[in-house]
Amino acid sequence: MSYLKIVGKRPLAGEITVQGSKNAALPILAACLIGEGPCVIDNCPRIRDVEDTLFILNRLGVGTKRSKAAVSVDASELRNVSVCGLQAERIRSSVLFSGALLGRMGEAVFPLPGGCAIGSRPIDLHLEVMRALGAHISIEEGIIHANAKTLRGCRIRLRALSVGATENGILAAVCADGETVIENAAREPEVEELCRFLVLRGAKIFRSPDGALHIEGKQPLSPVRFSLQPDRIVAGTYLCAVACCGGRIRICNLPFQEMETPIGILRKMGMDVDQDGSVRAELPLKGIAHLATAPYPGFPTDLQPPLMAALCTADGQSRICETVFDNRLTIARQLRKMGAHIEIRENCAAIDGTACLHGGTVSAPDLRGGAALVCAALGAKGETVLGGYEYIARGYENICRDLKKLGADIHLTEGITDL
Repeated sequence: MSYLKIVGKRPLAGEITVQGSKNAALPILAACLIGEGPCVIDNCPRIRDVEDTLFILNRLGVGTKRSKAAVSVDASELRNVSVCGLQAERIRSSVLFSGALLGRMGEAVFPLPGGCAIGSRPIDLHLEVMRALGAHISIEEGIIHANAKTLRGCRIRLRALSVGATENGILAAVCADGETVIENAAREPEVEELCRFLVLRGAKIFRSPDGALHIEGKQPLSPVRFSLQPDRIVAGTYLCAVACCGGRIRICNLPFQEMETPIGILRKMGMDVDQDGSVRAELPLKGIAHLATAPYPGFPTDLQPPLMAALCTADGQSRICETVFDNRLTIARQLRKMGAHIEIRENCAAIDGTACLHGGTVSAPDLRGGAALVCAALGAKGETVLGGYEYIARGYENICRDLKKLGADIHLTEGITDL
């Protein structure tokens, strides 16, 4: 088992460039299944979720090749419609292969997807989208079978905002006969990036003023080279790290426009964040009276745990309400081991800022919870031993490398420890 050792109370300083977007890479890699010829994805992060996705593509008969930060994907020889194996079961994004396979091959077989244990995340919206487009769906012993001789465009209104269901709808609709309109479609930057990728390949997709996505199917798609935008959640994590231990840094490729809401919250706490990526925080920062997570452009649920870590040492009382994932507040249990004063009531966390967190032995419960514990450890007195690094590696290419560039005392250790 791999774990991190972090010695805190060292203000951060220096410059970093954040990796490409995880949440954009996964649906775009799935979109490479549609059409033939090699697509090259630049700035593709070397993280476990991406490597699992590439493994799944290989099992489907798709050729993939990585050269540093570029990944080439050629689905010309696609021959399999079954997404299976441990890799498919442990990442939620594996469900996105269903829309692409259904559109390209008329059939898809896939397991109920996995991912972090952060609450109930049913895929009923994904199945409703596929049924609306004409697919027949059956489920046997945890395996979902979808097939359709022909997908036909239609008007779909998602009964709840869902990034994944929106993306799956786009992937299937690109291959359907006629026009598909997806109402109540998610607006996350990663959805827009998927659309830009497909439009660059030749798809006809536009978003109307009311937010609906209009997709004209059956357009010929060409291979392209596409560069992923910086990961806004990774950038936000490093902003929260500075909020925990103070300092001056610069994120050279900060996606400022896509991060206006979290940056606005950090500014209210007293941080200076400029559009050029310059960041300054003098501790202690101020607490936030009330914050609720929400779909984009609201405060992202993926940044709620790192922000909670920062609020543990902020002046005054803070309150966070989690409206997206019902188990995401469980990171509070680990933060309490480090001296945090957090009380959970239903889906809200009441946080009393304390003068100092202390190091301890903790374990990451999930991807973003692990990132939150890294942030907390950077601001804590003494050494923290953090287990569950495999969760963090799902979304952070090399969190040790990045934070060491900023002067953090952080080390990855291979071996077994009693956590």
